[in-house]
Amino acid sequence: MINTKTNQFNPDYVIHPGEILEETLESRGIKKSLFAEKCGISNKTVSQIIHGKSAITPEMAIKFERALGTSASLWINLNTDYELYAAREADKKKLISEKDWIKNFPINHLIDYNILPKRDNIVDNLYDILSFFGVGSISAWNDYYLSPNVAYRKSPTFKANPQSVATWLRIGELFAEQINCAMFNKKKFRESLDQIRLLTKESVSIFQKKMIELCNTAGVALIFLPEMPKTHISGAAKWLTPNKAMIILSLRHKMDDHFWFSFFHESAHILLHGKSEIFIDNNENHTSPKETEADTFASNILIPPKKLSDFLTTQTISHETVCDFAKTINLSPGVIVGRLQHDKNIPYSWLNKLKRKIDFSENKNTMPTKR
Repeated sequence: MINTKTNQFNPDYVIHPGEILEETLESRGIKKSLFAEKCGISNKTVSQIIHGKSAITPEMAIKFERALGTSASLWINLNTDYELYAAREADKKKLISEKDWIKNFPINHLIDYNILPKRDNIVDNLYDILSFFGVGSISAWNDYYLSPNVAYRKSPTFKANPQSVATWLRIGELFAEQINCAMFNKKKFRESLDQIRLLTKESVSIFQKKMIELCNTAGVALIFLPEMPKTHISGAAKWLTPNKAMIILSLRHKMDDHFWFSFFHESAHILLHGKSEIFIDNNENHTSPKETEADTFASNILIPPKKLSDFLTTQTISHETVCDFAKTINLSPGVIVGRLQHDKNIPYSWLNKLKRKIDFSENKNTMPTKR
């Protein structure tokens, strides 16, 4: 389970320090008026404290210490505990009044994957989800995650279901924060991409571990996180700190052409674009300049344009010629088929047997495990 620090003890009730003061005076046989006189405060002030209408200030606590011989810190702690309790009760009432807000979040999914604990009431669920996102209130969540100024809100995917997308992204962030990476090195990361490209023909058990290691040593935390309901995301890229970047792959498309294109597309965002933006992609309808630039980068690093052009002008596309071309450029044939289909060089019904299904079910060392 990801640690969101939600399991804290909160008492069901506390006693106002005024009650403790009244009991103390009665047990010692001290009249309230005399106590007020000895402390140098008015009878009204003592009465308001006893009846819970006034707090004990640090100055009063010092006077109580001298008049009663009880520690000033005791009175301050009693007062602080009560005020915190009262604030929690007020916060609870506010959350209850807004409880329908949580219905938009995939709470059961988070519980199933041991990311949040199973709770018996809606208020605890609300506390958990706010702590999970690291925000102080529902209004704060709305202001941050639903703001039209947030970069990734420009994505049509995010607008479709912001709560699910934000939840998926937050899970990735929390996992990425736990990964120890070297400081980001742009040159090293670019070089690592050339090494990762050579892994497209390998099995998951081989390429996943190597991909993670190569990214980590260049300052990029690579996370494999299955997509959640109503997200339809292929991947995301974000900077966690000025020296640590994050790439999340959702494994939405199980075929190798989609998987590898998504990885190099997100890598392009890290290499080419600003550190203040969050990029969330679905591999569909990329029209913005930065998304188009990332598409071009991914396409070119996987299949060099000159070699692709030579292949198309000198060869008739077939099972055999694609396999030979794949060997020549050290690439999975499925990636080439995907590119040919995308560019409309062949119909989407052609050569699909050359595509390879990527199955992470037996290698979940980097993913949350369902109960």
